[in-house]
Amino acid sequence: MMDRPPFVWPVRIYWEDTDAGGIVFYANYLKFFERARTEWLRALGIEQRALRERSGGMFVVSDSQVRYLQPARLDDELFVTAWPQDIGRASMTIRQQALLKTQAENILLCEATIRVGWVHAASYKPARIPPTLLELLK
Repeated sequence: MMDRPPFVWPVRIYWEDTDAGGIVFYANYLKFFERARTEWLRALGIEQRALRERSGGMFVVSDSQVRYLQPARLDDELFVTAWPQDIGRASMTIRQQALLKTQAENILLCEATIRVGWVHAASYKPARIPPTLLELLK
């Protein structure tokens, strides 16, 4: 587990995020997690398009494990977190949570463990994460 605190990104729930039952459609949590990972990298000074152009590589999701605990609903405010659990030479595992913002204590709604691997952008073949990028991530 990494020592730095989790990155936190706020999310508001809109109509487009909900299903016919008025709750957040389950697959949308993966979108929230993706955006939080992207914003986490951006906060570290890593813009993914520029990284791809400069290095010829990019991160791709290779595995996701998601656990749904409670639903979010229209107009809810969430905090979506991202923090690395393990960073290797070619992949990293990121722990993520979606928490309902409340006055008292934030409520865990959904959690995930996402594994991303580094690949060559042209061929999608696995590769090692560039050392300079590894330094920023750790």
